[in-house]
Amino acid sequence: MLENPRSPRVRAVAKLSKRSARVETGLFLLEGPQAVREALAYRPEGITDLFATPSAWEKHADVREAAQAEGAAVTFTTEGVLDAMADTVTPQGLVAVARQFPASVRDVFAASPRLVAICEEVRDPGNLGTIIRAADAAGADAVVLTGRTVDPYNPKVVRATTGSLFHLPISLGGELEGVLTRARQAGLRVVAADVKGGDLLEARSSGLLAEPTAWLFGNEARGLDDDALALADASLKLPIYGRAESLNLATAASVCLYESAFAQRSALA
Repeated sequence: MLENPRSPRVRAVAKLSKRSARVETGLFLLEGPQAVREALAYRPEGITDLFATPSAWEKHADVREAAQAEGAAVTFTTEGVLDAMADTVTPQGLVAVARQFPASVRDVFAASPRLVAICEEVRDPGNLGTIIRAADAAGADAVVLTGRTVDPYNPKVVRATTGSLFHLPISLGGELEGVLTRARQAGLRVVAADVKGGDLLEARSSGLLAEPTAWLFGNEARGLDDDALALADASLKLPIYGRAESLNLATAASVCLYESAFAQRSALA
């Protein structure tokens, strides 16, 4: 039983909320039963430490059984220790440490994907996590992060993915022009989501979205700069029918990804 919230082991886990510690160690933090459950289901070999309060371990029988099936040992802690480790106020009694597992850009496009989300300088952790979750739900083959996009192993991003981080390849650190070159070489059309783009409804009727597509999403505040837009094959915008000034980036990305998913599946039917 870990009881001292200031012990070196506890402090080492808590430091993973900082990017510098994640870069140095190659590890990241998982908080709560959902994240731990998905890690045990999809990447159990990557879990290096599993911590739980006795009450949470008793409560979450599915997590306990999955850990036992995978041979993952648990270290019991007090509530105070778990709170000291976690980035959230309410970690629900479960925390794990896991190895990062980024995919390479080369491997992403060598797999002949039909739908990819490319994020260029997406800075808000909640937005990135939701885009990863939406890409997973829409059946996308991968998410590629370029420029100064937020670290996908940031605890806020991890939480916002609700486990989707473990479901599809995520590549990071690529340079945009090189990523788009690989996308085209793999047979994908690069379509930028941009407020100055063409009408998405017209693209739907033209059959454009039924083709293998790499959607390009930009920064929340500035969107994509002119140089990035010039690298795309096409740009499309979502129509605003009400009086909203704009759509949140993650919401718009979700719609775009689902439009492609609908079109591609209709074409294959």
